[in-house]
Formats: sequence, C-alpha cells, structure tokens
Amino acid sequence: MDIQNIKETITMIEEQNFDIRTITMGISLLDCIDPDIDKAAEKIYQKIVTKAGRLVEVGNEISDELGIPIVNKRVSVTPIAIIGAATDATDYTPLALAMDKAAKEIGIDFIGGFSALVQKGYQKGDKILLDSLTNALSVTDRVCASVNVGSTKAGINMTAVRDMGEIIKEMSTKGKWMCAKLVVFANAVEDNPFMAGAFHGVGEADTIINVGVSGPGVVKRALEKVRGESFDILAETIKKTAFKITRIGQLVGKLASERLNVEFGIVDLSLAPTPAIGDSVARVLEEMGLETVGTHGTTAALAMLNDAVKKGGVMAAERVGGLSGAFIPVSEDEGMIAAVNSGALSFDKLEAMTCVCSVGLDMIAIPEATPATTIAAMIADEAAIGMINQKTTAVRVIPLGKEGDQVEFGGLFGTAPVMRVNQASSADFIARGGQIPAPIHSFKN
Repeated sequence: MDIQNIKETITMIEEQNFDIRTITMGISLLDCIDPDIDKAAEKIYQKIVTKAGRLVEVGNEISDELGIPIVNKRVSVTPIAIIGAATDATDYTPLALAMDKAAKEIGIDFIGGFSALVQKGYQKGDKILLDSLTNALSVTDRVCASVNVGSTKAGINMTAVRDMGEIIKEMSTKGKWMCAKLVVFANAVEDNPFMAGAFHGVGEADTIINVGVSGPGVVKRALEKVRGESFDILAETIKKTAFKITRIGQLVGKLASERLNVEFGIVDLSLAPTPAIGDSVARVLEEMGLETVGTHGTTAALAMLNDAVKKGGVMAAERVGGLSGAFIPVSEDEGMIAAVNSGALSFDKLEAMTCVCSVGLDMIAIPEATPATTIAAMIADEAAIGMINQKTTAVRVIPLGKEGDQVEFGGLFGTAPVMRVNQASSADFIARGGQIPAPIHSFKN
C-alpha cells in the first residue's frame, strides 16, 4: 500500500466508523453425529473448542497489527437438525447448551447453526428442532437460530411458515432477546458470516473462515464529495469505495486463515450499519438526494447502492459470498430509526425495499398483540419475494410493546421503534398449510 492508501485507511477507521464487522469460523459437525444425544453434545463442545479455541486471540492480534477494529468473532456450525436426527431425543436443547458452553469457553460473541432447512418439507430432526427452539434459546446466551422455509427451487413450505409464526409469537412472551436471535429465511446461503442467520453448509469444507465487512460511513463520506453529480458518477464512486473496503476484508480473512490453519472461505460484501451516528445505510441513501429514507425513490437508491457495492467488491476479493449487499435492519441503523419515528418509513415500504436489499425485514419491533398468523403472513410475503427474485430474504421481527413504543436492546442491536402493522386478518390464508410450488423459472436443470 502506498502512503495515500494508508492515509485513506486511517481516515476510514478514525472518522468514518469503518470496521471488520465479523470474522466467523464455520465448523462442520457431521463427524460429531452420535445416537446418544449426550455423547453428541460432548463431541460438539470438544470440536468447537478445539477448532476455534484461538479465534478470538488471532482476531485481536490481527486487529492490533493492522489497527483495524474487528468487532465480532463468531462461529457457525452444521444445522443442528441434521446432527440431532441421528439420536432418539425429542428435545435438542442439550445440543444448544453444548454450543453455548463452547462459545463461552472460547470467548466468541455468538454461535449460529441451531438451524433447520425445511423448504420442501419436514424430516425427523427438523420438527424436533422447531419444537426445541423456544426452550433452547431461553436457556442459552450466545446461540443463534435460523429456519429456511422456502427457496426458488423448492417453493415455500407454508406449514413451516405457519409454525414459525406461532414460535415467534411464543418466544416474544419469554423475552425480547430471544426473537433477536432467530431469523426465518428463504434461499438461505451456506457461507453467511452474519448472525443470527449463520450456519455452516454441508457443501463447505470442514473448517473455514468467512469475513463480513462494514463501511456505510465510508460510502457516505465518498458520496458527499460528488453531490449534485449524475448517477453514473455516483455509481462509480460507490464501486471504488467498495473496492477499498473489501480489499481490507480480504487481507484480514487471509491472515486469519493462515494463522488458524483453516481454509479461507469468502468475504461478504454487505454494508452492515450500527446504531452509531455516521454508520448508517439510511444516511447513505439520503446522501443521494432523498429528504428521508422511506420517501419515493428509496427503493431505486437502495437498488443502485447494492449493485454498485457488489460490482466494486467482487474485484477486490479472492472469493465473495454470504449475503453481500446492504442490510436495512431498523433497530441497528440510526437513520432508519429516525425515519420510522418521523413517519416517513413504514413497514410496507420496508417490505418493498427488501426486493433489492441484502436480506429482508430485519430487527423490526411490531406490536405484541400481533397475531401469530399475521407474523406468518409476513414470513410468507418475504419468502415469496426471495423465491420469485432468486435472492435471499429473511424475517427477524420482535413482537413487543405497542405501536409507538421504543424498545431498547443496547449494543449492536440498538433501539427498535414499535411499527404499525396491517390489522386485517391473514388467518384463513395461513391455516391452509401445504406447499406453494416453485415458480416456473426454477426449472433450469
């Protein structure tokens, strides 16, 4: 790096909130399968501690050497529904407890993979995992869960959608943190480094390192220098900035891979906001000329941002993957929070934005009186967007309080204003169950 690049990097860190949001070690648990759930739990604990024992140490070491904050160190594992299916257990909480114990032992922030893939139906382990979700998340601190209910190739498992609506509703009565640790996907990816949805896909190597970068503040500062210019220049500016951000993520990932002696996986190109001032995706969109996020033009602005970030980042990394785009979590983005509180950003507009964003309806507080069938219908809508558009979509909603309340989470989870949802019933629609077939354009074999 020449002196100008070094200066730019220092400015990105000190003034523009740039950081490496996460280094996530993916670990296969397929060799931990055992018909005895207690033995399986012990194998899971031992493998995580053995493989990821130095993850935090190495992450801190790289952060100190490069002067780049690495905010989170995380682990993702093989979907537990697969591991648990080999046992005769009717509750997979012991496996969640083993994951949590290992996470605390090695000092990571979160561990993902208490997960099931049910887009085309339930297998034995899937239903047991879903039945275990509420208890497992209530007795653990660092375990995150996900369920994939749809895909472009398989369609949408509407029975699972119905079940997830009921589970989220049940969880909301146990504490606000539980729903924040559960995400419902369509087209879930196998190499996602971000929580709560990370799991280690069965097509991955035994152990890998994936990196998630973050730089909304850096992009906003770059766009401030081209105010009033055409969209052509705007797009080029974002691409060049994304290249610089991703290049640092590539460096961190390679160093971590070498020092931990595991394979390098991917760099996730997503722009991930935080509640901190100056680290907001919403403010990037407003810098393009919107008075506030949520007004007309927001979806177009987000589409261009997502595309330009991917075009710039893909040239800077050896391998890209994960979710890659711009996250729009309400509680974790101070600009989104402000837009909701001002009335400019509605739930329905957020849904429209998910057609072009990185994932979907993320970290949104809804009234605690919202019926389970309405929550299920939200999941169905997002799954349909993902299925038809061949992209990953997800729902992470927290039923809590009443419309207009402010729910405090703290840390990266931030503050969630409780948003208004449509009051008309979807109960009869959700009660049908069954499968929404895959779209016609899914037949590509």
